[in-house]
Amino acid sequence: MAVPKKKTSKSRKNMRRAHDFLTPPASSICPQCKEPKLPHRACASCGTYKGKEVIKSGEI
Repeated sequence: MAVPKKKTSKSRKNMRRAHDFLTPPASSICPQCKEPKLPHRACASCGTYKGKEVIKSGEI
């Protein structure tokens, strides 16, 4: 069984785990209804994308 020769320091342990921490998803504001939305996607509340209605209001 493999056993470490020295104790792993807090710094080395945290450097190894640095990429594991989650980041919240990016969001932007819809210019029509001012609701938060995901970037490069149609707004879920008003159905517009780049100033044009792409989803009818009652579809979502």
